Amino acid sequence: MSTDALGMRGPVHGTPDAKRVAIGSSVGAVIETYDFIGFGTAAALYFGTAFFPSGDPMVGTLAAFATLGVGFAARPLGGILGGHLGDRIGRKPVLVASLIVMGLATFAIGLLPTYAAVGLWAPALLVTVRIVQGLAFGAEWGGAILMSYEHAPWRSKGRYTGIVQAGFPVGLLLANLVFLVSVHLGGDWAWRVPFLASIVLVAVGLVIRSKVPESPVFTDVKESGAIAASPVLESVKKDWRDILRGIGLRIAETAGYAVSITYMISYLHANGLAGKSQTLFALCIASAIGIVATVAWAGLTDRVGRRPVYLWVCGFAVLFGIPMFLLVNTGVFVLVIATVVVSYAVCQNALAGAQGAWFPELFAAARRASGASLAYQISAMVAGFTPFATTLLYVWLGWIGPALLFSAYGAIGLVAALLTRETWGPEERRIAEEAAGTADPIAAPRPVAAPREKELL
Repeated sequence: MSTDALGMRGPVHGTPDAKRVAIGSSVGAVIETYDFIGFGTAAALYFGTAFFPSGDPMVGTLAAFATLGVGFAARPLGGILGGHLGDRIGRKPVLVASLIVMGLATFAIGLLPTYAAVGLWAPALLVTVRIVQGLAFGAEWGGAILMSYEHAPWRSKGRYTGIVQAGFPVGLLLANLVFLVSVHLGGDWAWRVPFLASIVLVAVGLVIRSKVPESPVFTDVKESGAIAASPVLESVKKDWRDILRGIGLRIAETAGYAVSITYMISYLHANGLAGKSQTLFALCIASAIGIVATVAWAGLTDRVGRRPVYLWVCGFAVLFGIPMFLLVNTGVFVLVIATVVVSYAVCQNALAGAQGAWFPELFAAARRASGASLAYQISAMVAGFTPFATTLLYVWLGWIGPALLFSAYGAIGLVAALLTRETWGPEERRIAEEAAGTADPIAAPRPVAAPREKELL
């Protein structure tokens, strides 16, 4: 691989704005995760009775999880739209627009009437707003991660994109802290307050993101006249193998999370293994640890490569499915906390940390937003309906069903990692090391690669 080809990853030493961009992108990820994942907590604890009342609590839970899945199903459409616009008009406009849409949709959830007030209109409105959330969240990730990746130094792209990925556990922590406090309010306010409070975060995020500069790599592609007329279609045509591999890689992380965290909340509560406050407390601890863990795992990929981390962790996930449920089934709260922490800080955070740099490196710069977004968001459909499917498996097989499903998702990720090429191996690290020693860190050159070299990335 040539130095020029590596140059399509941005300046050797990164831009002067690299840290500010990473933090700004991360703040947006915090807010979007607070909004989107907060829905999962509310679905597990409240929405079954508020929007889908039934004589059988299991039916209400299934309906709430189905609504959760609708948002995930909409994410690929958001990814397509965000990827197209990110490759056509720039990464930054997509970041700002997605944040505004997500914020308004989440605030609206806090205002929705319940089934007791308006009947069937309540779940219909909830589904509609959830679709809007899915579209916004689908458009968010590609822009945020690419902005950080393309501003970052070559040798630290894992660590810088890890800062963005760490925004997700921060958002999860904030959401669960608010739910932990609001659970004492009682009634509908227990779930309304967390959604209404999100508007404050959105205002702060918009101020920060409005000051983030555009990606230098997108600027290079634009100046070279290499912007694709239809980047999504070109990516599907030229990158379909890497898109499929990326989907497999993502399923292990996002669908595994849906079993070990989203479904587990409901499982612990329904089986009397932990109360609502205890469950939320365990998630808060896991989220807090996950912030550091995500950045640490991402930084590790800069030293050993993206692929080895994925292989190790997916192999662990395959073996962890049954022990995970055996541990929480004891009902010992310390073991419940430990299980949730391992599930999140290892099985989810490590894979998310590796994805931040690995996914952009699989695709050419001119269609990077489209390819990475497609791979990242299509897998969300599997994750979105996993809590619903996991609940059915539990009804059929008991806890062994969800446990085996978690292990199966780990196996999918393991196979995908074996089939996906390393993009930051010894040769790439050697070239980057040599370039960093000779490049002018102040000039921050932006080489424009030849079309053939762009195809390498």
